[in-house]
Amino acid sequence: MDKVLKDQIEAFKRYRINKPPLEIIDHYRKELQAIQDTMQIIQGRWKMPIIALLCNGEFRYSELEKGLPKISPKMLSKELKDLEINGLIERKVYDSTPVKVCYKLADYGYTLVPLITELTNWGMEHRKMIKENKV
Repeated sequence: MDKVLKDQIEAFKRYRINKPPLEIIDHYRKELQAIQDTMQIIQGRWKMPIIALLCNGEFRYSELEKGLPKISPKMLSKELKDLEINGLIERKVYDSTPVKVCYKLADYGYTLVPLITELTNWGMEHRKMIKENKV
């Protein structure tokens, strides 16, 4: 863990609201709701990996299917529809024979890049810790 992150964690640990637990919950109600809203949109095994792949460009359905080998076609279709409904990805149908359908990250979807980067960094550090500690 780098020094900047350690310093941020220590500063966060030192910051406490000196109130009873229920008042603390009331104080953070909007933030807790925002977290629930976010999790509702990105939760599940496949949404973040799909978004992470689409950060790198436009993909056809079959390419996404190959890039996520354990996902079922039904689940991939469902997740792509959910992400499209929430404005995170765009679906483009090309007028060709056969019809070509591609998916790409919408401009709004790119707002998740910092989150994806942090999740990736955390996951790599966690995997490293597990291997070192053999937990």
